[in-house]
Amino acid sequence: MIFSTYSFIFLFLPIVLIGYFLLHRVGLHKVAKCFLVVSSFIFYAIGSPSFVLIFMLSVTLNYCFGTVLSKLYKIKGGGNRDALFIFVVGILLNIALLGYYKYTDFFITNFNFFFGKNYELKNIVLPIGISFFTFQLIAYLVDSYRGLTLGYNFLDYLLFITFFPQLIVGPIVHHGEVVPQFEDRENWKMNWNNISKGLFIFTIGVAKKILLADMLTKNAQMFFVDHLQPCSAIFAWWYSIEYTVSYYFDLSSYADMAIGIALMFNIKIPENFNSPYKARNFQDYWQRWHITLSRFLGAYVFRSVYRKGSAARNYYVATMITFLVSGFWHGAGYNFILWGLVNGVLVCTASYMKRKGISFNSVLAHALTLVGIVLTRIMFVCDFKQMIIVFKSLFNFTSFAAPAGIVVSPFFWTLRIIQMICAIIIIFFMPTTHEIAQKFSPGFKYFVPTMLMAGLSVALMGEANVFLYFQF
Repeated sequence: MIFSTYSFIFLFLPIVLIGYFLLHRVGLHKVAKCFLVVSSFIFYAIGSPSFVLIFMLSVTLNYCFGTVLSKLYKIKGGGNRDALFIFVVGILLNIALLGYYKYTDFFITNFNFFFGKNYELKNIVLPIGISFFTFQLIAYLVDSYRGLTLGYNFLDYLLFITFFPQLIVGPIVHHGEVVPQFEDRENWKMNWNNISKGLFIFTIGVAKKILLADMLTKNAQMFFVDHLQPCSAIFAWWYSIEYTVSYYFDLSSYADMAIGIALMFNIKIPENFNSPYKARNFQDYWQRWHITLSRFLGAYVFRSVYRKGSAARNYYVATMITFLVSGFWHGAGYNFILWGLVNGVLVCTASYMKRKGISFNSVLAHALTLVGIVLTRIMFVCDFKQMIIVFKSLFNFTSFAAPAGIVVSPFFWTLRIIQMICAIIIIFFMPTTHEIAQKFSPGFKYFVPTMLMAGLSVALMGEANVFLYFQF
């Protein structure tokens, strides 16, 4: 189910929100939590009906593993062999499930290529959100092994994993952030300030999705998906920048909506974007872009590799391994591996320059970083053949030819240019949603812009467009 649809906004969300607090109001607190869990499973089943039973089994099995690990830690302390065996089995089962759905065809294709075979591809449909909730499940097992999940009951664990605002594309939440909030009795009461603020944040997210992300993405995909042909530099740069901008608005709009919905339930989940395109280098960029993913990779991959004082496991090695994992996590393709490695090199370069006291002029640093972001986004959305076409076109200054097959009216281009100007103003000159929300207070000042954004979004909503990260 897509957040920015009539059925979600006017049917699913109000029913779940009212039902949840009504059950708490009459003292049925466990029933209220069960209602929210069941609603979250229904939410997931609408998007991935064929996978929902496996998802439920996986979530339950991980709780069993985590419970055993927590008890072993309490009895025997950390590092015992029994716990290590169970921990490794649990991690491998999660990786195997993710690997089967996400990487089976990738491995079959490579096996056929290297060994001259002709095995059929499985064409397995990727379950929505599997990459994200697998990370949360792995993090839960790691922390259970470390004795950090003692005392969690099954119901609160289910709420942590399945809570529908963050289930599909994040933000990737940590159990320590969410479980205590569901256990807090004050959060069982309807809070009108949180509901109004949550609606405000949610509306910003919907507007970003409907008014900017969807339209810019459709236009960019005319080139990258439908008509990827050699063209002039001006068109290649336009579509590449447009796709880069639309990816930010698509992802950040989902994060805004998720944060807003969660707040209506009195649950605060972490910010996921902090003006990433204002970064002056790639180290700064990855501290601003998909923050909860970077946090997870840092806590559970980087710190597992990095050892201070070890030449073989120093910062640069740990960084490259972390970004290699990040690249392969994003998709089953060599372009994603290349994307991860290039990002790793750029982060290491920024770190090296910082250590050596090397710096560029602020304007030049920002400009170089933005160019790097656009070029790596091309790697992200193109296979190698497509990449070569786009990169060659970026430096084709001999003509002004548009990509073959793309014919649009002057009105169409005028609208796209206006949208891009608005998007660039928001990216570089406006405060973030989090900064705006911090100053929010119920009243006429915020009511008018909220209603304008909501009215325009509802009027233009039309056909639902999936979020770009649904493919991961």
